[in-house]
Order: sequence, then structure tokens, then C-alpha cells
Amino acid sequence: MSILALIDAQGLFNIVWEHMSYFWVFLFMTIESSFIPFPSEIVVPPAAFIAMKTGEMTVVGVGVAATAGALFGSIINYVLAMWIGRPIVYGFARSRLGAICMITPDKIQRSEEYFDKHGAMSTFIGRLIPVIRQLISIPAGLARMNFSKFVFYTSAGAAIWNIILCGLGVLLAKTVDEKDLFNRIEYYNDYLSYFGYGIGVVCVLYIVWQLLKPKKNTQK
Repeated sequence: MSILALIDAQGLFNIVWEHMSYFWVFLFMTIESSFIPFPSEIVVPPAAFIAMKTGEMTVVGVGVAATAGALFGSIINYVLAMWIGRPIVYGFARSRLGAICMITPDKIQRSEEYFDKHGAMSTFIGRLIPVIRQLISIPAGLARMNFSKFVFYTSAGAAIWNIILCGLGVLLAKTVDEKDLFNRIEYYNDYLSYFGYGIGVVCVLYIVWQLLKPKKNTQK
């Protein structure tokens, strides 16, 4: 189920719309990538929409700010998970505060299983998959993944996702009025999720193909 269906997305959208700048895009995306549920779908597309309509920002600048925020929020999760350890992470997930943040032991376990299955690349692929996207940095921290690799793969995955969201904002700027923006974003949200799943599947298949394809004999 989409996170937009579980929260007051319209209210959050109004807050985002009233405080739109590079700084706020960075801040909202930092929140989105940390423990607090805050859907990127109501941050980046509206920012790109405003960039196209007013020229107060650029679409490229929005993408950079969003990716930087996503990385910073992910680093927060990574460091916290590495510092406090698995028992406290799962204890938080079982607490009332964890429930408020929509974090459950099942979601943490799924993220860990995903990380164990796909290794370091999971931090890249996971950034494209709903639910996993916000939590994939936690098992990376628990596993004490190499920090440079974590930053690289997280940045790459976040950048691709934000390019997709910026593209949606550009499209909507050309096709809808401001008053219809939220409804159109809500309409396209499921398609964004399916697209993210699709990219993730393609990445996994590519990795499997690279592992299974016959190696060329370099000996002469």
C-alpha cells in the first residue's frame, strides 16, 4: 500500500508547497530517508513543477538538493544502526514510537533479508523500491558496510529515483494547473511504485546475468 494512503498526504503537500526552496527540498528529503515517514512523491515533483513554472529554482538544482538530502538522511540511519545495534533497532520497531513512524520488526527484517541477498548493491537497488527505500540504510549500518561504498550506491540509487520524480514534475508542469497538482501526483503514485519495482527487477536480473555469464578466456 502506498504511504500516501496512510498519512495526511494533502496536509503534508500543503506544507511542502508553502516552503519550497532548495533548503526545504534538502530538509524534507532528509526526513524522508530517515525514520520519519515523509513521501518523496510530494516533495520532488512539486519542486520541479515550481522550477518549471516560476524559474525560482532549476530542475537540476531540485534533483541535486533532493539527492543530497536523501543521502544525508540515509547516513543518519546508517550511523544510528551501526552505533546502537540490532537489539535496540528491533526494540524501537516494536515500540509505540516505531509504530507512529510506520516502522515494524517485519519491515526491518525484510530490509535485512534484502541486504543479505543482494549485498552492497542492495543499497542501490533498494533506493528504487517502496518501503525498502526508506529502510535499506539500516541493515547496511548493522552490517557495518564499507562507508564509501554505502555513500556511492546510496547516492546513485537516490539520484535515479529523483530524476524520475523530477521528470514527473516537469511533465505535470506542462499538462496540469497548480490546483490539480496534488490529485495528479496521487494518481501517478502507484505507477511510480511499479516503475521502481521494475527498475529493481531489471537491476537484479543484470547482476544475476553478470554472475552467470561465461567468463572470457584471456589466456592465449
